[in-house]
Amino acid sequence: MPSPRSSRERRGGGGRPEFLSLVSPRAAAESPSRRREPGGPPPPPPPPPEEDCMKLNPSFVGIALRSLLAIDLWASKRLGVCAAEGSAWGSARPLMKVVEVSGHGLPWLLGTFCGLCRSHSSATREVLLNLLFALLLDLVLVAVVKGLVKRRRPTHNKMDMFVTISVDKYSFPSGHATRAALVCRFVLHHLVLAVPLRVLVVLWALIVGISRVMLGRHNVTDVLFGLLLGYALYSVVEYCWLSPLSAPALFALWSH
Repeated sequence: MPSPRSSRERRGGGGRPEFLSLVSPRAAAESPSRRREPGGPPPPPPPPPEEDCMKLNPSFVGIALRSLLAIDLWASKRLGVCAAEGSAWGSARPLMKVVEVSGHGLPWLLGTFCGLCRSHSSATREVLLNLLFALLLDLVLVAVVKGLVKRRRPTHNKMDMFVTISVDKYSFPSGHATRAALVCRFVLHHLVLAVPLRVLVVLWALIVGISRVMLGRHNVTDVLFGLLLGYALYSVVEYCWLSPLSAPALFALWSH
């Protein structure tokens, strides 16, 4: 007759209960009770996911862009000395708003259109018609870029502009700076001016761009990109120059 001890050894092996024999040695070694014994060091934390590693270790380009953006916002706020009446140069705000109106699109469009209607010279009509084309192209291009980028205006800006449209709530690029550079290059190429007047035209374009930052309307990068865009836009106007040969129907319409 088998002894009770031998029967227990056959059932569980070595006196252990049967359910313990079903657990593998590796699982038993990795159980929480064995991983962290009383008084022992805590287990190491699990590694972060890959997307967290990317956030913690951004690329060099990302760091450079964030740094440039921070510098841009800081410089724009420091240079916004006419952003309000209580600013450092608040007394010069009315003068800066006059400069703002001088670079606005509405006076330029109305003035060019009236000059085109009163023109009796074919050469003058050709120049004014292309200036009108350039101004319309500038409005469309700036509106498209603003709608795509959707960068908000500086927080210290006071929305009291002369005339605004829906995209004027966005800041990038500066439409005044784009228009000033475009008109400056157009005038210098197609009007015969004395040297002092040519210098004044260039200074006007620069002052218009600077006034956008001083009034708090735009950041520095908005103005710089606007000046570059306006300068490049004139090349497009020159390439698509309208003449009696390329657009005879249009010139025939204005000749009447």
